[in-house]
Amino acid sequence: MGKPLAGNTFLGVNNGVNLFVNTPIHPIGIPKNKTISVANESATYSCSGRYIYIHHNLPDKFSKDLLKNCDSLTQGSDKPNMCPYLENFGFGPEINNSDGVLANNSWFSTNQFSLDVIFHNKMKQYECLTNNSTLASAIYVPIYAGLEDSLHLWDPNLTTRDSFGLDFVKWVTTRSEWKKMWGRDHFFVDGRISWDFRRQTNNVSDWGSKFRFLPESKNMTMLSIEGSSWTNDIAIPYPTGFHPAKDSELLQWQNKMRKQERPYLFAFVGAPRPEIKNSIRGKLIDQCQASSSCKLLNCNLGGNNCADPASILRVFQRSVYCLQPTGDSYTRRSAFDSFLAGCIPVFFHPGSAYSQYLWHLPKNHTEFSVFIPVKDVTDLNEVSIEKILLGILKDKELAMREEVIGLIPNLVYSDPGSRLRTPDAFDIAIKRILERIENVRKEIREGKDPSIRFSEEEGNKYKFNVTI
Repeated sequence: MGKPLAGNTFLGVNNGVNLFVNTPIHPIGIPKNKTISVANESATYSCSGRYIYIHHNLPDKFSKDLLKNCDSLTQGSDKPNMCPYLENFGFGPEINNSDGVLANNSWFSTNQFSLDVIFHNKMKQYECLTNNSTLASAIYVPIYAGLEDSLHLWDPNLTTRDSFGLDFVKWVTTRSEWKKMWGRDHFFVDGRISWDFRRQTNNVSDWGSKFRFLPESKNMTMLSIEGSSWTNDIAIPYPTGFHPAKDSELLQWQNKMRKQERPYLFAFVGAPRPEIKNSIRGKLIDQCQASSSCKLLNCNLGGNNCADPASILRVFQRSVYCLQPTGDSYTRRSAFDSFLAGCIPVFFHPGSAYSQYLWHLPKNHTEFSVFIPVKDVTDLNEVSIEKILLGILKDKELAMREEVIGLIPNLVYSDPGSRLRTPDAFDIAIKRILERIENVRKEIREGKDPSIRFSEEEGNKYKFNVTI
């Protein structure tokens, strides 16, 4: 997923305004058997304060060229060829046969690192786009930094790693839109974790690029699947395989999860991480294997089950609780799969969810999850996960599961060719980014320095200040 945990210290256009996108726009990505069918209607509410301008003249090297060379992009770790996952607006190939595990035609083999493309396609159908940047409340820059990053994560040449970010800030700062707020009204979306862009030294052994430490980059907000401890990096949900086109499909799935039989108390889907110091995954696998109440899907056995959404969802649907330790970084796509399945997530580190997805998850984490604080792998020596979970009252369990199922709309990216009445993860992110930028404008009007708190490090973000 990105930076390893080992050794980290942070452990109809009218006057330039597109009131409603009625004309189908050719999607970015490689569409396959998909069409956009947006109803021809007028906006039923005001776009005042909600207009967004998209940089349309972005040089191809920042986006389109990456799609043309998708066979050289990595799916994750070092596996090449992202091309199949860029079909269908970035959702990937449709899943047509899931043995009844999945429902309707809204499921896809979505790669967890495809958010750059998914968000861009959703953005092109946003109801309050404007072609006049002076009217815009926010400027969206559709760069595919996450896709580009996958080309050079392991490159020993630091100049090569850093060139994308340097070239981009050189371009964007020459645009007239930049001078309006010196970039503080600009945002972009990254399909990888924020730490991939925060290399703090010039040592080849240090991870990622220094893009987010460039002075110009600091003035922009980045939305990514995992945020850093800096306030201008904000986490939004990982893309899962569920992309509903209708509100009825959402309701159908939620009801299916409410009725699901769950014979297992808890489950774990994943592989051990012996190469990562203090990884607790091996201990979790041991405890799961020792319990008749646990279902294990070991992803370290050389099979393809863990690359199959139906296999993962099958395990989670049949379990009450789903163990969600840290992955290669603090967060995991698996946590969002467990939400989809109505399986109550069990977290072991605050950085896995509680200090991350603040726009999309309730502040009170006890409403939707179980927290077992594990600062060190030895903390699990005397802890029985099964005993802790058995100690949770049934009424509490039922309330948590209902909360989890109720959160599903917040965490999915719906089909961009449709417009749901229910806000999805994209809608929530757009609402909150507009609020963030308006707060900066307010501070400017009040004579305050807009740089204060905009790009600061939050030292307490990953501390264990929460308990069971």
